[in-house]
Amino acid sequence: MTQQALADRVGVTRQTIIAIENAKYSPTLELAFQIAAVFGKPLNDVFTYEP
Repeated sequence: MTQQALADRVGVTRQTIIAIENAKYSPTLELAFQIAAVFGKPLNDVFTYEP
């Protein structure tokens, strides 16, 4: 899946997806759940938290 396709499916810009991938932006909880749902995975399979 392209960054643009993912962005379109969750209603954000491609730049937002790039920032999330590069750990420059932390998505909202809602957006994180939407992204996980696109991939059919639980949230903790898609995102991890490291303080």
